Amino acid sequence: MKKSRCFVLIVFLVLGFSQWGYAQRYKLRKGQKYEKVKFELINNLIVIPLEVNGTTLSFVMDSGVSTPILFNLANQDSIQLKNVSEITIHGLGKGEPISALSSLGNYFKLGNVRNFSQKLYVVMDTEINFSPSLGVPIHGIIGYDLFKDFVVDINYANKTMKFFDPDTYDRRPSKKARTLPISIAGRKAYMDANIALKDNSEIKVKMLLDTGSSDAIWLFENEQIRLPQKNYEDFLGKGLAGDIYGRRTKINKLRIGDFILDDAKTAFPDMLTFNTIKDLGNRNGSLGGEVLKRFNIIFDYPHGKITLKKNTNFKKPFQYNVSGIDLQHAGMRYISEQIESPNTVVSKEGRLYGDVQIILEGATRLSLVPEIVVSAIRVGSPAHSSGLREGDVILAVDGKRIHRYKLQEIMHMLNSKKEGKRVKVLVERYNRDLLFSFILKDLFK
Repeated sequence: MKKSRCFVLIVFLVLGFSQWGYAQRYKLRKGQKYEKVKFELINNLIVIPLEVNGTTLSFVMDSGVSTPILFNLANQDSIQLKNVSEITIHGLGKGEPISALSSLGNYFKLGNVRNFSQKLYVVMDTEINFSPSLGVPIHGIIGYDLFKDFVVDINYANKTMKFFDPDTYDRRPSKKARTLPISIAGRKAYMDANIALKDNSEIKVKMLLDTGSSDAIWLFENEQIRLPQKNYEDFLGKGLAGDIYGRRTKINKLRIGDFILDDAKTAFPDMLTFNTIKDLGNRNGSLGGEVLKRFNIIFDYPHGKITLKKNTNFKKPFQYNVSGIDLQHAGMRYISEQIESPNTVVSKEGRLYGDVQIILEGATRLSLVPEIVVSAIRVGSPAHSSGLREGDVILAVDGKRIHRYKLQEIMHMLNSKKEGKRVKVLVERYNRDLLFSFILKDLFK
């Protein structure tokens, strides 16, 4: 008889935390110069394994978050939290501020990087879960507290990061790298850049450095920064306070130092998304993972610097959801697969083996595979016009059974073809298999 799994959150409730006075600091082992950590790059986001009070969880490295936040803990047997009180936190999205728990004095471990007294927030609302849209379990986000204590060298090309002690760090960047100033305010990092909307007339902008955004560029409208005429409404992502929508477009140029990205993918988010955010830091927008991954980056918060060097991603085209389909992981499902079962017939003469004949007999097996469903469809998009609907279960794209692919690979299959190319999608709807096809179109014509 199998044991049923249930999640137990062990907390120690106390009142009045001013008496505790915890000091939060991450450190390396004594004498260690740096710690190297491998990460996964999923939909332009850095995902790291982080141990919290003895439980290993998956975190997004998010330079736009000030205090670590835990969520999606239902698949854990238990996790212990210390010194807990109730709070309200603010997040992106049109929803209301979120009820959460605040916990002090927690043990965080990333390789040999350790903090014995980390503050964190815990969101218990089970609907706040970024795992389905990324296709892998995500339990939390962490940012400033790691960046402030180290010089953080992120190699997006090799998917590794190094944490250096800022007091002993003395590494000269290569000739092809550029070091630029950043400012730290409200536990977030900002840098100056230049944009050109329609022509080569540049506008200086202050941008949040946001490794926790999978998008490329977000801009806020003002007297100088106007939404380009060619644009379309799009789903931009999920925030702690709900879904984020806006207008998708592209700008003529983004310049960071002397690095230039032409026809850069850009979004103008609905500003109601920020209604729970009290201070935007006088910024004009943000630079997300689809821009940042084009560089190997050294974040030096302690000295107010960032060093950028182009990598193999620099010239890759920006990715647009041309098909109009949004997908998410919706658990697991069983499928029946045809397999070939080899049976060997051997003829013998005396004690010696003669010819060998292999006979393949058809057989089936039942496999447990991820279920990928259409979570949303952009109105007027090729997928919407073809008849695809929200809730359809994706079975195959262009004849390829999708259970063999990761979620982001499936999105690439749907959107990687050029304008005018046809995409065929096999779905299951109400226990019927239906085949749809559509032709991809240029979004800005």
